[in-house]
Amino acid sequence: MKIELGFRDTAVPVEVPDGNLQAVLQPSAIESNLSEAEIVRTALANPIGTPRLSEMVKPGQKVVIVTSDITRPMPTARVMPYVLEELDRAGVRDEDVTLVFATGVHRKPPAEECRKLAGDLAYSRIKCIGSDNEDVAYLGRTSRGTEVEIMRLVAEADFRICLGNIEFHYFAGFSGGAKAIVPGCAARRTIKANHSLMMDPRSFAGNAADNPVRLDLEEAVNMRRPQFILNVVLDAHKVIKYAVAGDMITAHRNGCEFLRKAYLCPIEAEADVVLASMGGSPKDLDLYQSQKAIDNAFHAVKPGGVIILVASCREGFGEKTFEAWFKEARTSGDLIKRIKADFQLGGHKAAAIAKTLAKARIWLYSDLADEVVEGAFLRPIRDVQAALDEALREAGENAKVIVMPYSGSTLPALKK
Repeated sequence: MKIELGFRDTAVPVEVPDGNLQAVLQPSAIESNLSEAEIVRTALANPIGTPRLSEMVKPGQKVVIVTSDITRPMPTARVMPYVLEELDRAGVRDEDVTLVFATGVHRKPPAEECRKLAGDLAYSRIKCIGSDNEDVAYLGRTSRGTEVEIMRLVAEADFRICLGNIEFHYFAGFSGGAKAIVPGCAARRTIKANHSLMMDPRSFAGNAADNPVRLDLEEAVNMRRPQFILNVVLDAHKVIKYAVAGDMITAHRNGCEFLRKAYLCPIEAEADVVLASMGGSPKDLDLYQSQKAIDNAFHAVKPGGVIILVASCREGFGEKTFEAWFKEARTSGDLIKRIKADFQLGGHKAAAIAKTLAKARIWLYSDLADEVVEGAFLRPIRDVQAALDEALREAGENAKVIVMPYSGSTLPALKK
C-alpha cells in the first residue's frame, strides 16, 4: 500500500507491504448538518447540569470569561457573539464583563492578537486581556498537595465562564473544562505542582476517570468554581462540529465522550512498527510540538518496537528548557529521574519523550542535523522507505505496521 506522510508543505511517500500492514489510523469524519452558529446556540439553549446562562447571571455582577490563548485552536471569535447574546438577555452591562486569555506560562498576547482572538465584536464591546500569573489570590491546598493560586481578577469575579475546545491531552486526559483556569490562569508554582503528577501511570491521553492531573486541577478550580462552561469539539479543519455548555464537570465529560467516539481508534494489537506524522506544516514546526505525535504513537507500538516519525522540526527544539534538558542529560533515563526530582515546565515534554523511549525506539526523519537528533536520544534517518524496510527485516516476516498520518490528532486504544 502506498502511503503519503505529511512533511512541511509536502508529503513523503512510503510503501508498506500488504502482508505487514495492520491498520491506517485516521480521525473519523464528524458529520453534522448544522452550522457552527446552530451548534453553539443549541448547546447554550440546552445546558448540561445547570440552568441556561441567561437565567444564572445577574445584572450588576462582575463577569469574567476565560478562554484560550493563541497556542490553542479554540475559535473564541466565532463563539463570543452567542455568549454575548446570553449576557445581553440577562441584562449584564458590557463594562462589567472581561474576557481573559489564559496564557499559563506563555507570553501575554499583544493588543492586536487579543483583537484577532476575541473577534471585532467582543473586542469592541468588552475588556480583553491576557491572564496574569503574578497578581494572584491564594485559595488553599488540594488533597494531592497543590498550593492553589489563581489570577486575582478571576478569583474575585462574581461569575466565571470558561470557554475551550476539547481534544486529547497527553497527560491531563483531555483539554477543556477546568483547564481554562488551572493551568490557564494559575501561578507558576500551582502549574508546576499539578503538572508534576504527569509521571503517574494513570496520567495519559483519553483518561479522565482516575487521572491525577485532571482530578487535581478540577479540585483546585472547584475552590473558585466557574458557574458555566462552553466547550467545542473541532474537526481536522478546525470547524466546530459539536458543543457542550453548562456544568464544569458533567458538560465537559459529555464533550469528552463525543470526542472519544470520533477520534479514538481501536486497535487489535500493538504493532512492531508505527509510521507517524503530525500531518505536515504548521504542526511539525519543531520537536516540542511534534512530541504529541510521539506520545500518541506510544499507545500503538509494541515494547521493543520502532516508531518512525516524519516531522520537519525545521525550527529545532522549539522551547529553551526542553532543549536544555536534552543537552544536560547523558541518557534518556536521566530525564525521567530529573522530572521526578525537579519538575520543570518544558522539561516535562523531554521526560515524556524519554517515557516513550523506555518502551520503544524512535527514528526521526526531519530537517534537523543528525547530531541534533542524536542529542535528543533519537535515531536520525534520511530515507523513510529504507528505514521501514530495515525495521521490518529486524522484526521478521510477520511484523505488523500501524500508520498514523495525523498522529497528533489520533489516539490508538487496544480493544477490550
